[in-house]
Amino acid sequence: MKIIGEKINGTRKRVAQAIAERDAGFIKDLARKQAEAGSTWLDVNAGTHPDKEPDDLIWMIENIQSVVDIPLSLDSANPKSLEIAIKAVNKTPMINSISGEPERLEKILPIVAEHGCDVVALAMDEKKIPETFDKRMEVIEKVLGSTRAAGVPDNKVYVDPLAMTIATMNQSAVIACDTIRAVHAKYPDVHFTMGLSNISFGLPARKQVNRGLLILAMQAGLDSAILDPLDKELQAAIVTTELLLGKDKHCLNYIRASRKGIFDKPAE
Repeated sequence: MKIIGEKINGTRKRVAQAIAERDAGFIKDLARKQAEAGSTWLDVNAGTHPDKEPDDLIWMIENIQSVVDIPLSLDSANPKSLEIAIKAVNKTPMINSISGEPERLEKILPIVAEHGCDVVALAMDEKKIPETFDKRMEVIEKVLGSTRAAGVPDNKVYVDPLAMTIATMNQSAVIACDTIRAVHAKYPDVHFTMGLSNISFGLPARKQVNRGLLILAMQAGLDSAILDPLDKELQAAIVTTELLLGKDKHCLNYIRASRKGIFDKPAE
């Protein structure tokens, strides 16, 4: 399972404060902790006004790269910001994200193709997030047609089936998992990712719901997730699920995780 560390995101109040006050120490600490926890990429989302976003992203990237050596996931819907930010990265980044929206395909997909990036592809179009499995498949097929036409290999695409809050859409997890299975069957080289926290919005004990979705989605074929890598219970769920899915030869990863204390009871 590849992890996209989610914590450096300007929509979070404390991160937004750090960006506004240029608190480099706070951003560096978040980057270091997530990298040490096993992140494959670190998501970098300024969450600021489009006029400020390029400068904010550059500042964030420079500080993150001063303390960690893993690739970044540039999280922006602003093509101008992406064009500027991608020149500052040390390693080829992931781009988060494209979708079935014509403007994103027209303006962001060329950046992905030019730089050989991995890319998150959202199962939504310019109208809204489709509520049915069939409609999401239509959007995904459109997006994959565009990525192929642009010369982006299927194995560079991470489809996000968009598991929306189950409090208002009780089939959300089922639709997301069915979408993963269907896309995998038709496009076997495509990868999958998702932000887990949307599923539990509005519910108590949200982490419990997030972990449940993670396990179900991994069984369906999820091989990446945007999550908090510092959540030991979530990390334990990943290791255990990979073990039970037969993806941990000789149980070595599970045993190593146990020795590191990942299954220890969290502090009260």
